[in-house]
Amino acid sequence: MNTLQEQEYSKKVDFGIWLKLLKYVKPYKRLMILLGFVMICVAGIDVAFPLMANYAIDNFVVTKSLDGVGVFIAKYAAMIAIQTVNVFLLISIAGKIDMGICYDIRKAGFKRLQELSFSYFDKTPVGWLMARMTSDTGRLADTIAWGLVDFVWGLTMMCGIAGVMLVRNWKLALLTLSVMPALAIVSVYFQQKILKAYRRVRKTNSKITGAFNEGISGAKTTKTLVREAKNLEEFQELTKEMRSSSVQAAVFSSIYLPIVLGLGSIGTAMALTFGGNSVMAGAISYGTLMLFVQYSIQFFEPVRELARIFAEFQSAQASAERILTMVETDPEIYDSVDVIGKYGDAFNPLVKNWPEVKGNISFKNVSFSYKDGEKVLENFNLDVKAGETIALVGETGSGKSTIVNLACRFYEPTKGEVLIDGVDYRKRSLLWLQSNLGYVLQAPHLFSGTIKDNIKYGRLGATDEEIMEAAKLVNAHEFIMKLDKVYDTEVGEGGNRLSTGEKQLISFARAILANPKIFVLDEATSSIDTETEQIIQTAIQKVLENRTSFIIAHRLSTIRSADRILVIRDGKITEQGNHYQLMRLKGYYYRLYTNQFMEEREISILKENA
Repeated sequence: MNTLQEQEYSKKVDFGIWLKLLKYVKPYKRLMILLGFVMICVAGIDVAFPLMANYAIDNFVVTKSLDGVGVFIAKYAAMIAIQTVNVFLLISIAGKIDMGICYDIRKAGFKRLQELSFSYFDKTPVGWLMARMTSDTGRLADTIAWGLVDFVWGLTMMCGIAGVMLVRNWKLALLTLSVMPALAIVSVYFQQKILKAYRRVRKTNSKITGAFNEGISGAKTTKTLVREAKNLEEFQELTKEMRSSSVQAAVFSSIYLPIVLGLGSIGTAMALTFGGNSVMAGAISYGTLMLFVQYSIQFFEPVRELARIFAEFQSAQASAERILTMVETDPEIYDSVDVIGKYGDAFNPLVKNWPEVKGNISFKNVSFSYKDGEKVLENFNLDVKAGETIALVGETGSGKSTIVNLACRFYEPTKGEVLIDGVDYRKRSLLWLQSNLGYVLQAPHLFSGTIKDNIKYGRLGATDEEIMEAAKLVNAHEFIMKLDKVYDTEVGEGGNRLSTGEKQLISFARAILANPKIFVLDEATSSIDTETEQIIQTAIQKVLENRTSFIIAHRLSTIRSADRILVIRDGKITEQGNHYQLMRLKGYYYRLYTNQFMEEREISILKENA
């Protein structure tokens, strides 16, 4: 299970966070204003209903007369009709705002995820990102849209009721509303408790989402390691934590709301006690007493709604903090303002200004350290000529992948510079470099869809003929034509309907379709069988022709034809040359190659005798 901890957020309600969210509300300003007007109308009619009852009691019940009852019924029916339309409008408008804000926040979040550097994904679990993009975003949008509905309605109701009560009998009104200061004190106390509990709930929800993701994506590993029971135990611990936090949040809310109800009942009791005496003394009418009793009950209904909104506001702030943390995360690798102005960015590229890539790459006194302080390279120098194939060999952690990642600008040097065709690549756009980059991983990733779709990702405007030519170039065409639906065959999630070798060949075709000037093979043949390796090895020769390329290889047989082989140890080049030069040197590479050759020969003999 992933043990990465989320950052701690502010301990108090932070209105600055809600101000930041206004940019997502701004496109719906007109709808928000219209919704606010509709809710004022709804509240106004709700305030008017008890007045109508007051009129009916004093003019029809007490007097035992039906004079004017027809007009009264007509007015009452009209109010009901208008309220019906109001309710329809509020549900329709609030729904549009809810879905619109949710869509915009998710769009902004997804856009930012496309911009963030590799290092962000190295340290951030997928499940946490999913929680932010789904449940947190949905909760936040609901609170903004429907919170406005209840807030405007509740505030209008309270002001309307208080206004009518003060006009009718200010003394009785003040007595009825005397519980408000106590209610304010209770609200301030409970808001801190509720916010703290909801933060723990949302935090634990991320961990659970992450655990789900790991459990699903690692199902095969779980079964082969017989970890089902242990995984269940760890997951139960997380769900217990979630349950505990949720119960605590519910307890605080369940204590808070009854207190509000209790204070409301005290207000109603005061209205009955002193209002009843006033009726007996002839100071107010019976209808007015019933109005005050009804209003004292009605007044605390919006108070309860506002209390609920306040509790949801606490929960939503936890979601808002988490979403904004992701959306406002700055990429560690980014283009300067001048570069964007000249070459554009990832979403608005100025391709006409892009210089042609020849493929000369130079490392000049490059040093690199990860954020945790781990130093990988120091004063590293390397010159690669256009069209040259460079193989990197060394132990795990020696710096091979770091060198390639720096060349691709997935990371940038801590010191020194990397030059592409003699120019520091930080003076060019990221998209310019990565559009000229082909990268094939040890575990190739295919997207859900057809084989044709996956190859076409290399260049979306490619024709069917170009897709087929790319497949033929890397020797993938033959196996594709044996499939039932050939190029229209579904690959499944992550390409799980194909073998590792087949996925690798498709990833080669996808990369070659983009016609990159720089090519990287990262352990591309380490997880496939020998027969498939021979097919891929032939494909590699075609793919790398006239392209600057880096090969990180576990199987040394795949790099014998490289122009230059670099032996990397502790971030330094200890040996370099072609295969035959290094074999004559009889150093680290010689020993590594000889041992690997003997192991493969033994395996081959055992298979022959089996």
